[in-house]
Amino acid sequence: MTARLTRRPGGAARLRALLDSGQTIVAPGAFDPLAARLVEEAGFPAVYMTGFGTSAALIGRPDVGLLTMTEMVDNAGRIAACVDIPVIADADTGYGNPLNVIRTVGAYEAAGVAGIHIEDQVAPKKCGHMEGKQVIAAEEMAAKVRAAAEARTQPEFVIIARTDARAAEGLDRALERGRMYRDAGADALFIEAVVSEQEAEEAARAFPGVPLLFNWAEGGKTPPVSLSRLTELGYRIVIFPLSTLLAATAAMRRILAEIAAAGTPAAALQDLPAFGEFTDFIGLPQVREAERRYAATDSAPGPQWGGKDGSDV
Repeated sequence: MTARLTRRPGGAARLRALLDSGQTIVAPGAFDPLAARLVEEAGFPAVYMTGFGTSAALIGRPDVGLLTMTEMVDNAGRIAACVDIPVIADADTGYGNPLNVIRTVGAYEAAGVAGIHIEDQVAPKKCGHMEGKQVIAAEEMAAKVRAAAEARTQPEFVIIARTDARAAEGLDRALERGRMYRDAGADALFIEAVVSEQEAEEAARAFPGVPLLFNWAEGGKTPPVSLSRLTELGYRIVIFPLSTLLAATAAMRRILAEIAAAGTPAAALQDLPAFGEFTDFIGLPQVREAERRYAATDSAPGPQWGGKDGSDV
């Protein structure tokens, strides 16, 4: 858990170092800063800001392109501000054409994010594991990837190109698109919604030496594949976008059912973090320390404002 009240700089460089290390980066999803702090506490090297979870948490609606770029960046910035591990963030379609992508990259960089993925869906996009996706022309997406790569001010900032063409055009075409996006400057590739372990293997064989992201979408179109197998295949980033969101939903349902049935949550309190434990986790000791460190030594009261007649009191 971070002991800081401000962001640690250099997230992009740390993510790049993880990629260069050859290890498989496991990045569970977070839909808000609290979830991100729990990911960090659990010891993971990076956290993934899920667009699906962000849409569910911010507006209580599905991931169908309803959130704007600024809403997504705001959430990413709040997450990045409260953890010391690199944040990989969903940037949807880049929110427009290459000019929009340039602004998107700048906004996510300014928010403290270490890397983003952008996808080749037609806007408004859909969650990658929903039906009815459509994709833009591969050449149009390649231009967006090139704009993203050239727009970053930090050379370490990681650009991940995602293709959703498996559902719309088949795996071979998705892999062809991946090659185009790699040539356009993508640092890593994300072949979304493969439907079998065999397809995951084919994608890995198609891009030897290229960092690949595997979306372990809980309950989605891609079947479960063990982490050891993904590491063996060469996948460099594995995200688990929904685990924290689904777990939080289940836990809240249970406690609300208890309150509805019993009138209070008293019977369930033994299964919950204690109040003091939770306030320690979210940083109250660091706040208290800052208060002591910067407490004014002069106890004389200063001027007070706001008398009824407008005068000083």
